[in-house]
Amino acid sequence: MVVYGIPNCDTVRKARRWLDSHGVAFTFHDLRKDGLDAATLARWVEALGWEALLNRRGTTWRQLPQAHRDALDADSAFALMLEQPAIIKRPVIEQSGAVSVGFSETDFAARFP
Repeated sequence: MVVYGIPNCDTVRKARRWLDSHGVAFTFHDLRKDGLDAATLARWVEALGWEALLNRRGTTWRQLPQAHRDALDADSAFALMLEQPAIIKRPVIEQSGAVSVGFSETDFAARFP
């Protein structure tokens, strides 16, 4: 299992802490330091859709000019997420071919008994 995120993100920290405390083995991929390639992002978009991946609540989103936000479509969102991976909701988890985004204790307890 690979957990993708940014180390100082509160949600990523909660997810990593939960996984560690429940003995769930994972590899952490730092989106800022380790980067993100187009093939990986394409898998996520195919599995979840670009709208589900785009974090419209974070600083990166708020710093975008309004005109840029209003004009987003699938192609421009893909390019934006590749260029600025901090705009992706976190954490993204890949496990056994499945992709998920976000953290919920209830969801994790069901998925990782």
